[in-house]
Amino acid sequence: MTNRFSLTTAFLSVFLLATPVLAEDAPKEDPAKTYQLLNLFSQVFEKVRTDYVEEKTDQEIIEAAIQGMLSSLDPHSSFLNADHFKDMQVQTKGQFGGLGIQVSMDPSGFIKVISPIDDTPAFKGGVEAGDLITHLDGESVSGLTLNEAVDRMRGPVGADITMTLRRNGDKPFDVTLTRAVIKVPSVRHRMEGDIGYVRITSFTEQTEIGLNKAIESFNQEKGDRLKGIVLDLRNNPGGLLDQAIAVSDAFLSRGEIVSTRSRRAEDIQRFNARPGDIADGLPIIVLINGGSASASEIVAGALQDHARALVLGTRSFGKGSVQTIVPMGVNGAMRLTTARYYTPSGRSIQALGIEPDIKVDVAKIEKLGLGLGSREADLRGSLENTDENAEERQKKVEEELNGDEKKEEIQDYQLSRALDLIEGISLYSEMPRTTEE
Repeated sequence: MTNRFSLTTAFLSVFLLATPVLAEDAPKEDPAKTYQLLNLFSQVFEKVRTDYVEEKTDQEIIEAAIQGMLSSLDPHSSFLNADHFKDMQVQTKGQFGGLGIQVSMDPSGFIKVISPIDDTPAFKGGVEAGDLITHLDGESVSGLTLNEAVDRMRGPVGADITMTLRRNGDKPFDVTLTRAVIKVPSVRHRMEGDIGYVRITSFTEQTEIGLNKAIESFNQEKGDRLKGIVLDLRNNPGGLLDQAIAVSDAFLSRGEIVSTRSRRAEDIQRFNARPGDIADGLPIIVLINGGSASASEIVAGALQDHARALVLGTRSFGKGSVQTIVPMGVNGAMRLTTARYYTPSGRSIQALGIEPDIKVDVAKIEKLGLGLGSREADLRGSLENTDENAEERQKKVEEELNGDEKKEEIQDYQLSRALDLIEGISLYSEMPRTTEE
C-alpha cells in the first residue's frame, strides 16, 4: 500500500501543479471533479499493474495511457517513445529503414496510405495512395495505434512482410514487400525537351539545396531556351514546414506564403516571401494529386494564390494541421496538433485540400489504330518532291507515321498535359503583338 500511495500521490501532484499553468486557456472546470478523475486514473493504473493477466511494467502502462490520450485527439497527435523519436529525427534527414510509405489512421480503424515514396519497396510493389492496410502478416491492424502498426511494418532489412490491402472498396488482396533501407533523394530533376522537370518526393533538410541545384542545372543546360518548369508534388506526403516555405519563397518575390493559427488569436504566425525568383518569371506548372499532403499543399496553395503557377492534377489530401514536436527528455517526445495552415488568401487546407486550376485525372495514353489510310505519296505515278531538303523532310514524315522505336511511349498523362501547357504558354508569349493606333 505504501508503494501505491507514493505513486498515486506523485502522479496527482504533477497534474495538479500543472493545472494553474493551463488554467487561462482551458475551459473552467471544478477542481474537485478534476481531482476525482485523476484519482480514477490512479485506480485503473493500479488495477492494471497488479491484476492484468500478463505483467506489464509501469512504463508500458503509462506510455500506453499517454498514447491513448493523444491519439484520441486527432489522427496526427501521438506519443513518441525514445526509439520512435530517434526514428523520426532520422527520417527528416532523408534516410530511414522500412517499406517507404507514409500512413495515417483511418476512421475505420485501418491504416490509410497517404502515399508511397518513389523507388521504395512499397512503390515498386504497387501500393497506392488511398489504400487501406487491413492486416499485417495475417493479423488485423484493428485496435492498434498508428505507432504500433508502424512498428510492425518495420523490421530487419531483407525481411518480408505481407500486407492485406483494400482498394476502392474492392475485395482485399495481399502484397508481399521486402524491407529495405530507404534512402530518399528529396529532389530529382531532368529536362523534358526545353522544359525543366523537378520532382520533390518529400520535404527534408536537403530539399531547398536540391531545388537550387536543379534550377542551376536547367540554366546551365538550356540558358535562354528554358521555357518553363514543372514542379511535381504528386504523392508527396509533406515534411518540414521550413522547407515548404523555402521552396515557395524560391519562386515568389513578395507576399505571404502561409499562416498558422492556433486556439489563441495572438499566436497567429505569418511567413512572407523575400525578393527574388530563381525561375525569373518563367511559367510554372505544379502537379498534385490525392497523395499530396501537408507541406506540398502549402507550396501548391501559395503559388496558386499568388498566380505564380497553375496547379494541375486532382484535389490534394487535405492535411492542414500543424504538429509541434515537444521533447520529453529521455522519455521521447510528444507530437501535438497545435494549429491549422492557411493559404495566403485565407483558405484553410484542412480536410478540403487544394483544388487544382486544371483538373486532370490519371489516364493512359494510347495510340489509336486508324487503319492503313492513303496519302498522295502512296498513289501510283505521284510526283516526287524535288526540294533540296526533301529527303530529310521525308525521313521526318516516316518517323511520325511509323513511330520512332527508340523513343519511350509517354505513360504519364498528367505530366504530358503539363508539358503541353507550358509549350502553349511559351508559344503564346513569343507571338508578335499588334497594336491599333
